[in-house]
Amino acid sequence: MIDLRQLNHFLAVADELHFGRAAERLGMTQPPLSQSIMALERELGAPLFTRTKRHVALTPFGAQWLDHVRPAVAAIAELGPMAQRLRDGTAGRLALSFVSPADYSILPTLVRRYSTAFPHVEMALAEATSDIQIEALIEGRIDAGILIPPASGLPAAIEYRPLLREPLVAAVPDSWVADGSLRVEQGRLTGEDWLDQPLLLFPRHVSPTFHDLIIDHYRAKGRTPHIRQRAIQMQTIISLVSAEMGMALVPASLRNLARTGVRYLPLADAAPVLETGLAWRRADEAPTLLALVRIALEARETALAG
Repeated sequence: MIDLRQLNHFLAVADELHFGRAAERLGMTQPPLSQSIMALERELGAPLFTRTKRHVALTPFGAQWLDHVRPAVAAIAELGPMAQRLRDGTAGRLALSFVSPADYSILPTLVRRYSTAFPHVEMALAEATSDIQIEALIEGRIDAGILIPPASGLPAAIEYRPLLREPLVAAVPDSWVADGSLRVEQGRLTGEDWLDQPLLLFPRHVSPTFHDLIIDHYRAKGRTPHIRQRAIQMQTIISLVSAEMGMALVPASLRNLARTGVRYLPLADAAPVLETGLAWRRADEAPTLLALVRIALEARETALAG
């Protein structure tokens, strides 16, 4: 069986093309080195070098095998340092899921800061609804998720920290403002006529907390919303607003999603507030994950200070 010691012997002779110099480089005498190379050749069933009293050269087989040995030995040498990087969280892989509103608020800052601090950690990002994320966390298919926590609370196995609280704003067709269908004063949606406009909303099972926040706001004003269309993705809802199919209540950060024909208007009265946060398995102590949690909380504090 070929061992690492023999491979290092082969590389030394291949580099020096001289058994004496190779032995000196390895800190050994020449006879044991020659015996090691001969044993390796017997194991491989082919000569690696042609030898004369004055000349050592790689055989065609030896030259081709060298191309495979050198990177293999280098990779083995890297295993120790790689283990250290994996232990301290400066290398590895991190799977992070996020709800679509986070793509326009906390996610870009978090990913940028984490990638800058840990450039050798591979981040696997995937958009997913909160219910899907909770299931994936429990099953260990993702390491962390940026989600909207359910009103009933998260499972005991999941740790959670809030990152962002933001008011909902109205996303309305620009034409509705231009033709006077909506009352707007000082850039805010006023009156209550907008409550009778067709509403674009996502299904309740996607995010019960977000869904109920909107429905409860209508009920508090004594109205039942006229839901014209349901869609899962925020981008789809904004596209439907652009198509003048209705209006929507969305997180304020979604104003970063510019779309022709859509205007984002704050509500004149107290607006519902949506919370988004970071969730992960309580028992997971992977260094890559703990670093993400730390950076996420630092980003939150920076945003609050700003």
